[in-house]
Amino acid sequence: MSLPSQYRSLNILAQELPVALAADVEIHWQSLLERCDQGPRDWYRAFVESEHRQELLVAFSCSPALVELCLRRPAWLADFVLNKQLHSHLADDAWLTELRELCTECESAEGLATTLRDFRNRHWLRIVWRDLNRLAEMEETVRDLSALADACVEVALTFLHQQLVVERGEPRSAEGIPQQLVVIAMGKLGAGELNLSSDIDLIFTYPEPGSTVGGPRSDDNQAFFIRLGQRLIHALDARTADGFVFRVDMRLRPYGQSGPLVISFDALIEYYQDQGRDWERYALIKARCIAGDTKGGDRLLQLLRPFVYRRYLDFSAVDSLRDMKLMIQREVVRRQLQDNIKLGSGGIREIEFIAQCFQLIRGGQELNLQALQLQVILAELESMAYLPESVVDELQAAYKFLRNTEHAIQAWRDEQTQQLPDTDNALLALSFAMGFGDDVAAFHDVLARHRQRVAAHFGHIIAPPEVEPDDRQHLSKNRWRAMLDDLDRDLVRQTLEEAGFDDADEAARLLVALLNGASVLRMQGRSRDRLYEFLPLILEDLCDADSPAETLLRLIPLIEAVLRRTAYLVLLMENPAARKRLVVLCEASPWIARQLAAQPVLLDELLDANSLFSVPEKAGLSSELRQRLLRIDSDDLEAQMEALRHFRLTHVLRVASSEVTGSLPLMKVSDYLTYIAEVVLDAVLDVAWQNLLDKNGSPVPAGDDQRHFVILAYGKLGGLELGYSSDLDLVFMHDLPSSVISDGKRPLDAATFFTRLGQRIIHILTAATRLGPLYEVDMRLRPSGNSGLLVSSFAAFKDYQNSQAWTWEHQALVRVRAVAGDALLAQKFEALRGEILSKPRDIAILRDEVVSMRQKMRDHLMSASDKNAEFDIKQGSGGIVDIEFMVQYGVLAWSQQHPPLTHYTDNIRILESLAKQGLISTADTQTLIDAYKAFRSQAHRLSLQEQKGLIAETVLSAEREIVSGFWQQLMLSP
Repeated sequence: MSLPSQYRSLNILAQELPVALAADVEIHWQSLLERCDQGPRDWYRAFVESEHRQELLVAFSCSPALVELCLRRPAWLADFVLNKQLHSHLADDAWLTELRELCTECESAEGLATTLRDFRNRHWLRIVWRDLNRLAEMEETVRDLSALADACVEVALTFLHQQLVVERGEPRSAEGIPQQLVVIAMGKLGAGELNLSSDIDLIFTYPEPGSTVGGPRSDDNQAFFIRLGQRLIHALDARTADGFVFRVDMRLRPYGQSGPLVISFDALIEYYQDQGRDWERYALIKARCIAGDTKGGDRLLQLLRPFVYRRYLDFSAVDSLRDMKLMIQREVVRRQLQDNIKLGSGGIREIEFIAQCFQLIRGGQELNLQALQLQVILAELESMAYLPESVVDELQAAYKFLRNTEHAIQAWRDEQTQQLPDTDNALLALSFAMGFGDDVAAFHDVLARHRQRVAAHFGHIIAPPEVEPDDRQHLSKNRWRAMLDDLDRDLVRQTLEEAGFDDADEAARLLVALLNGASVLRMQGRSRDRLYEFLPLILEDLCDADSPAETLLRLIPLIEAVLRRTAYLVLLMENPAARKRLVVLCEASPWIARQLAAQPVLLDELLDANSLFSVPEKAGLSSELRQRLLRIDSDDLEAQMEALRHFRLTHVLRVASSEVTGSLPLMKVSDYLTYIAEVVLDAVLDVAWQNLLDKNGSPVPAGDDQRHFVILAYGKLGGLELGYSSDLDLVFMHDLPSSVISDGKRPLDAATFFTRLGQRIIHILTAATRLGPLYEVDMRLRPSGNSGLLVSSFAAFKDYQNSQAWTWEHQALVRVRAVAGDALLAQKFEALRGEILSKPRDIAILRDEVVSMRQKMRDHLMSASDKNAEFDIKQGSGGIVDIEFMVQYGVLAWSQQHPPLTHYTDNIRILESLAKQGLISTADTQTLIDAYKAFRSQAHRLSLQEQKGLIAETVLSAEREIVSGFWQQLMLSP
């Protein structure tokens, strides 16, 4: 090898560098030494003999652009080593601090431009060196590049703003408030994921209209900020002898290149609300305020959140992303970009699309999916079980490999490209940088495997919707569409008859009424197209129902409910299995149909049969709700209330779906509905407690880890027999002395604190949000009813129960248990309950009072028609309440001699206890339990059919006679 100068060769060994790269490195080395003065030359000679020799060989062989910087500024590398910055990461605030200090000596825009370019180039050298030598992981590289850009934009803006204020005066609002430009970063810079040669996509805006003051002439604020924006772009983008800082792309602003460079907050919001397009939603996913009035910018981005993230599931995003990908694929073919690792099949863009797909569909509900960084989103998708762990692992590995490849490509010449090199040396350098040495084929193999995996996952997630084979269809899609386009009622009826509808005339009437209704006639464009694409699919599915017309009747309110949010129709069009499950569930239960119509957000549950038809145990429910609430800021009560409601709605739907399909027996239904309520109450107490703590401090003495508060459940919740529409009978109790004062800035005595806690709990449970109330709450069973205190002290509750309570209140106490709050206070209450229930009583008087109360209840709650025409399962003679009253009587009458009768609060286990104590025969007990289960099973079925709890006199007649016989024997016989 002939050397270009007299300086000593590097004597590169074959194991240090591929031979083909070594020659160029020798040339670079000789050129560098020729450019250096003696001092730097000696430093480089010593450096290449040190333990860092291999780093220099890698950097010089893989980045001629880095070599060029070393040739221009030989001292930069030495400075980094001297300052210990080459082999360690920089603190987050180091970039801004250093650049501000450098710019203190700048007196002109030209001086600023030179300083910015030197700063960028010097740190670009450091970042590339660390990246190629894997001294920094990919995540640090993109973070450093983004911090570099943030600092350059912020410092340049501050300098240029001050300069322009001197020339034009200070921009102020109409109220005289100083105004600043807001710089919003989009794309990779917005996400903090900038690559080595990225453009930076920016949007400029400012808070309020107004004019400048204090200058030689007055400008309106927009003119001032347009001029400032132009100067900022020139400072960053203009190519000088020192290069550029960052290429600036402003095409993502409202109206693109044809729009004004800068507009106000109000104009920006109005644009997105009125004219914002799908691709602009995707762009704003990564929006971040990086310079200027950052607090105002953050508030602006919060106001734009509803445009980006819909509050409902937005499956229309899949369609739009699919269209965007198709456009990119056409461009890839047109420009021969198959070797482009960003835009080509299985490239970086497809991984981004996968993440964006879930963000746009679910980000309005899952706030963690509103994060900026792609890797964070992928991890969230795994933790939320939206993607399997294996898929996320493959996507994360592919993303890291592709981003490292992208950086190695760009490090070669500092060019904005993601195209695989087409020259031998550049390709060899890429292979070497990626850890494959001179085995270029091995690099290509690994790259191809990553891209194949990404392409497969992308195709699975953003694939075209499934299409039913024609031979399984009752009518072709064209036939259905022709019927809908004509919409002649006779033709509709005839077509439905041909498809097998049972009551085709009624179905035709319903369909014509729907499509001629005002809501449909007002629909336009894409929304109307979606409806007419959806209807043939759902009508085809209805043909498989036993009662298509009746099921259509139940579905129409749901269709009407989503006419203004047709993304839900897209969800069903994209997922045929979910659509079929919708038909099955709505045919089985009008209650389920009504729930879906009232809350279309629940349609998401239909996507996964495994979760829809399986209900977790209480521990699983508690863990899931806890995880949901942990993702929400503790001071965001509205979001917490929405999360609680969504949790309850989804799990109650799962219980109902499991029941109507036969996978969950009656007793389990009530158990799970009870578990859901208990988990919700526990979470509501946590939220309410923390909310009050923030305002008033804690009344609990220091060192005491109890809250001294419990929620007591009466009635169905207390008896573990909750139904789908049951309200919650609750009583609140505390056991702190009234003299105790909370330790916050606004202290309260204990009684007031716990009263406000109770009020907050009721508010969280009953507030009518967009998802409705959590539960209806009945507090009338507390001591003294509605006239009593909202929260009872333990002492007051005990005194009331011992000296003032009526017999019916002691009956109610049979079914009471603590369902949330402190374990110690719950134990105290349980002991008190046992004492009260076990008090000695006059059996004859007790029996008369129980029978009298039963008759009053029947007279009050049953109408004359109920008494004569049909049997009321709950209140009728020989029905559920008769069994409940006999159980309560047994507990109150015999607990003094048989304490185990107080151990349970549900009727079935109390009946079993009566048998174990020898008070009722085992056979009679089982007969009563069987009757009780039969009544409740019938009541559940009627509830899901949205029918009153009335059945024909002949139904369950044997069970009624058995219960009536026991009532006569136990309650009426002398």
